[in-house]
Amino acid sequence: MSEVGDGKLVGIVLVSHSAAVASSVAQLAQGLSGAGASVPVAPAGGTGSGDLGTSAELIAAAAASVDRGVGVAVLTDLGSAVLTVKALLAEGDELPENTRLVDAPFLEGAVAAVVTASTGADLDAVAAAASEAYGYRKV
Repeated sequence: MSEVGDGKLVGIVLVSHSAAVASSVAQLAQGLSGAGASVPVAPAGGTGSGDLGTSAELIAAAAASVDRGVGVAVLTDLGSAVLTVKALLAEGDELPENTRLVDAPFLEGAVAAVVTASTGADLDAVAAAASEAYGYRKV
């Protein structure tokens, strides 16, 4: 585990087809998590021209901006966002070392990831917490 005060928290990238959705989920996750404001979170939504879609360049820039050397968890909304992140990971040099695509629900997973990262947990724990959000029952 990293120390919360040393700036070595797992970074989180939220990839959506919409810049507004990615930004809103990032803001909500940090707001709901209390200490989450200290967690490096970056939205990567839409295309470079502001349209709906995904952008490898925006995703790579977001990942670089949150990388503190202890890992980056990437959560996606659907479809081509997943494919774009997988392609970046396959290229091997576009994303920071120790970047992981996390299979998790976008909103609930983002909240769980930010909360867990804020404790100084490592990438495995952050990814596990986000993935466990699939089991959250509402009824």
